[in-house]
Amino acid sequence: MPAAPPTSPVPPAPPAAARVYSHVKQAVLDRRYQGGTLLTEGELAEAVGVSRTPVREALLKLEMEGLLKLYPKKGALVLAVSAQEIADVVETRLLVEEFAVRKAVPAPARLLERLEGLLAEQRREAEGGDLAAVAVADRAFHAEIVRHAGNEILSRLYDQLRDRQLRMGVAVMEAHPDRVAKNIAEHAEILAALRGGDADGAARSVNRHVSRVRVLVRGEDR
Repeated sequence: MPAAPPTSPVPPAPPAAARVYSHVKQAVLDRRYQGGTLLTEGELAEAVGVSRTPVREALLKLEMEGLLKLYPKKGALVLAVSAQEIADVVETRLLVEEFAVRKAVPAPARLLERLEGLLAEQRREAEGGDLAAVAVADRAFHAEIVRHAGNEILSRLYDQLRDRQLRMGVAVMEAHPDRVAKNIAEHAEILAALRGGDADGAARSVNRHVSRVRVLVRGEDR
């Protein structure tokens, strides 16, 4: 009788605090928990199926990341995106991304292929109506250009903006549904400039695209 094929070990479940952390953070980033929402330990413990102790641990970590504000005996308040935070993120993105996109010229085939793939992914997610997934693909498009600059310090700095970028991206698309198609068109414009070896044109396209986030999140469409 042939021996039964070996079974793959079942990976252990993440610790309780990690499960709470992932649950809350993802809900904040995709705006299921919007700014101003008060979360209680009891509700979160029930939602994730854990005790209150790991909930407290997860909420403390999220407060350190600037997503929540804890109020003893009341719960955790989801912090709204402030005007100052928007301005700071946009300013930092412009400093990093304009430099990176200029350095990307002349763009190698592997970078162009990767950007084309991310643009196609963004279109697919947009057709499916998944704004959180669109925001992830959108952010990945920009991050790929930054990584290609080859500056590890800049890449780490840019990675620190990830959560704020995703949250702002979903907020913009919810408030301005037409921006989904416009973002894709603007990404195509950046890609076309890179493909054509136009460093100045690519930098101008990045500047227009990123700067628009500030006015849109503030509700000042132009």
